[in-house]
Amino acid sequence: MFGKKNGCGCTADIHGYTARKLSDLAGSLEALARTFDQDNAVGKGLSREDGQAAMQMAAAMVCGSCRQCSMCGEGREDSYYLYYLLRMFEQKGTVEYEDMPRPFQDSCRKKEQFIGHLNRNLGRATMNLSWKNRFLESRDAVISQFRELAVILEEFSRQMEEAADVTAPWEKAVKRTFLIHHMVVERMMILEYGGGRREAFVTAKTNHGRCVTSSDAARCLGQAMGGRDWTAARDSKSVIGRRPATVRFLEEGAYQMLYGAAGRPKNGETVSGDNYTFSREMPGQVVMSLSDGMGSGPQADEESRRVIELTERLLEAGYTPRSALKLVNTVLLLTGEEQHPATVDLCCVDLYTGVLEAMKLGAAATFIMGGAGVELLQAGGVPAGVLGPAEPVLLSRKLWEDDRIVMVSDGVLEALPGEDKERFMAEYLDSVGRKSPQELADLVLEFAGAFAEEARDDMTVLAAGIWRK
Repeated sequence: MFGKKNGCGCTADIHGYTARKLSDLAGSLEALARTFDQDNAVGKGLSREDGQAAMQMAAAMVCGSCRQCSMCGEGREDSYYLYYLLRMFEQKGTVEYEDMPRPFQDSCRKKEQFIGHLNRNLGRATMNLSWKNRFLESRDAVISQFRELAVILEEFSRQMEEAADVTAPWEKAVKRTFLIHHMVVERMMILEYGGGRREAFVTAKTNHGRCVTSSDAARCLGQAMGGRDWTAARDSKSVIGRRPATVRFLEEGAYQMLYGAAGRPKNGETVSGDNYTFSREMPGQVVMSLSDGMGSGPQADEESRRVIELTERLLEAGYTPRSALKLVNTVLLLTGEEQHPATVDLCCVDLYTGVLEAMKLGAAATFIMGGAGVELLQAGGVPAGVLGPAEPVLLSRKLWEDDRIVMVSDGVLEALPGEDKERFMAEYLDSVGRKSPQELADLVLEFAGAFAEEARDDMTVLAAGIWRK
């Protein structure tokens, strides 16, 4: 899995070569995206050419050699009236007798037949335009995929170039500690990235016929290096046995987080249309996400659940929060004609630095309870699946020891009295003080429910706290 370090700097050469190849691949994907991204404007409505073709086809079927009203003239230049007919068709779904020009009304002998053929032709043109637009939207999704993958590869390339090999100072201590616990280290490499984050690759085997779990090996590594705790990566082997196995270890962050959740469905519904997740699957990060499906009940539950699951999978695959939400929005737009939008509220906390990045698509405000009071993180915009392309709003804050994060769905704020509901909630949170995350979530839900006998919308509260280890 990795090159063996020697005096010639072999490891550095491998890193540099890998970084250059990744950068070249990122450039190729970006070039491919530019190739696709030619004349990709999505049509907003029927064009003058569509209208002319519809009229000429109707005239060919009905008018024959008649030229009394000039509707069938191929060289007709009455653009204003042509656009008027197209807009009438788009507004009403049909062109009616009263919409036709006066010469047609006064002289045409086959009015009903002509208008009937005209509407059918415009209907087919509208259907063709819809399919064309859907194709272009799908192409935009592919282009977006290429570009986001290019960004990910370029970022990984940069990390590879900046990674420092810090194996030498720790090699003897790690091998000695592993040997004490009946493991022989054959090869190892420890890399340090920006911000002091470290990653280790250790190829080892046991020498006493038994197996050692990777989690126990991670504790040995942390003991040898005398610093933060380490954990085995999810994609590594879970057991070290008599045959050599390579395990990837990740150094845990300086912070830890706990969370609590409370919710209530809309009155009369058995399930809530809100869904949430609290994930520690990404190395060194905690992800909190909350999605509010349109309406309530099973349909809203299904839509918001799909948004949450897709977002989580994209983040685990290496997408940035912004890229993940943009792709989720595109996927929702392309899933069918019927729109089922869902808000997305995403908070990613870096456990190495304590920095919070919040991304929102139509979501309610997030509240940060810190030493200086309660701060609001809010942004406008529409839910995912309504407009394309959507640009999530990024909000970034530094969290400190014992800070709290409170995320709520729209139903919680809408239950509060007054016009400035966010400020009302902030004042309440400021008066509550520091509580455990679960107790805080329960209190917020109880506070919001106290202003209405029946829940008019689904209500969900997520609360989290951050502490140094």
